[in-house]
Amino acid sequence: MISYADLLDVFWSAHNPRAPSFSRQYRSAIFFHDGEQKRLAEETKKRQQKAGKIYTDIEPLSEFYLAEDYHQKYYLRSVDTLMEELRVLYPQEQQFVDSTTAARLNGYIGGFGTSEQLEAELETFGLSEQAESYLRERVSRR
Repeated sequence: MISYADLLDVFWSAHNPRAPSFSRQYRSAIFFHDGEQKRLAEETKKRQQKAGKIYTDIEPLSEFYLAEDYHQKYYLRSVDTLMEELRVLYPQEQQFVDSTTAARLNGYIGGFGTSEQLEAELETFGLSEQAESYLRERVSRR
């Protein structure tokens, strides 16, 4: 579990909130469930605004729609070596989309996580030695 405050920290550090979006579907947005989350979101946005204009909307959460399949695990989909193995482990698209392992791997490929974090959980992914070596090399280059 992660707190909403911690989630906001990840959100602000994981993208450029000063870049305007080119369409509504790709906009920067924070959604909240209640007054406390709204307060935290607005507070963190205000801190970010000290460095310049922010193009992030803050709105109440109403309905949630999954992105199209090709957006799911976006970074991971670009690595054929890993995708070949994951297609065997998760032969159906929904299994892949729902996979915690795929989500973790996507994060590492996307530039999040340290070599130490990877080593601590690498054996739980069920990957070949070749795939593990690829991940180690990719993460250590940062």
